[in-house]
Amino acid sequence: MKLRKYQLKEKSAKEDLTDILASRLKTGEKVWMRHIAQSKLKSGRTGVKEVRRMKKMLEDTEIDKPILIGRGFTYAAKTEARRNHIELVSTNSLPSFDLFKHELVPKHEILTKEEAKELQKKYRIKPYQIPRIKAADPAAKMIGAKPGDIIKITRESSTAGSSIAYRYVV
Repeated sequence: MKLRKYQLKEKSAKEDLTDILASRLKTGEKVWMRHIAQSKLKSGRTGVKEVRRMKKMLEDTEIDKPILIGRGFTYAAKTEARRNHIELVSTNSLPSFDLFKHELVPKHEILTKEEAKELQKKYRIKPYQIPRIKAADPAAKMIGAKPGDIIKITRESSTAGSSIAYRYVV
């Protein structure tokens, strides 16, 4: 939540799941995260039932971004989530440490749509002319970047002070 700049609004915990309502500070985007600690499937992965349950609950609310967190997901769950624009976060694929605490990893942040338009206008460029970064990159994953976003990377240097680079997420 901290890396993605979410502010906690509400938190509720039941048996094996935790629901978190939050909002993004810059944009006011409403986010609903559901963490499933223990799956009922033998494999330990989260199944399509949980994705469909989340989709059904979303129909009544004004949530901008749903996120489902689990140990892993079945193929059917991934397909259903993609179809319904639900982000899946696997705790198995997350690093066991905070990536951005390492001295060699610079600060990454996603530009808002307005900031991205301003950047393109300032430099008279199109997004495809910006150097690319894959959505599967660990840093991009951690901050929640998706294809089409532009990431601002701020590097600290002893000789140059700080330098800024931009990357287009593909």
